[in-house]
Amino acid sequence: MIVMKVSTPLLTLLFILFPTASGFLQKVENFGKPLQLKMSLKPAAIPLMDSGKALARSGELIIDLTSSLNLYGGGLSAAGAQIRNSGDCVAQAAASCRFKTAAELVCDELREGATCLLEATDKLKLAIDEAYTDDNPALATAMDSLGKAGNDLEAAGACIMLRTGSPEVGVKLGECGRALEEISKQLLYLAPEQVESKESSQRMAYAAQQMVEAANELQRLKKPTPKGKGWLKQ
Repeated sequence: MIVMKVSTPLLTLLFILFPTASGFLQKVENFGKPLQLKMSLKPAAIPLMDSGKALARSGELIIDLTSSLNLYGGGLSAAGAQIRNSGDCVAQAAASCRFKTAAELVCDELREGATCLLEATDKLKLAIDEAYTDDNPALATAMDSLGKAGNDLEAAGACIMLRTGSPEVGVKLGECGRALEEISKQLLYLAPEQVESKESSQRMAYAAQQMVEAANELQRLKKPTPKGKGWLKQ
């Protein structure tokens, strides 16, 4: 790649003769530079890390559940694996949030996590076909919420890529967290007699809670002040 340095007088002459040249030269100057934001994603790092870890653990527990139900290798097991992979991506994105120059990594990891959630949705479709013989309609509702969570996480990554600002990223993360909360409710009824189902639901609920917390940090929403002796519980 050949880089040419242009003297200041020549640049001034170019701007006079060609007023639109400044925009072109600015694009050339910014070409190849890493994605940098005028906003900070660092406030979301800790809760987003906790959310990713909890999401990955929830997926692992779904895999364990299929083993207990003698369904290992089916659609539900594959969906659990994709949920685990998504959690790993979210945790990696959280680790990169600490650095101002790592916005591109955060964007890529969030969108990869979204892809995993959407692939998990496809696997749940297969699991639904398998589960209908056992009369378990909870998977259908979980599938819809999982698809929404994937789309919202993808939108959060897109907001970073488009440099729309941290509040907009926070809005999408908040919507993703609320979709994860709906999934946690369905996981509880997936196999009520199995402890893995309950634990997976709890981990998913915690992932949702921390995702919303990360969203609130990016939107700079103040936490409600505890009343009375409520501060003792913190």
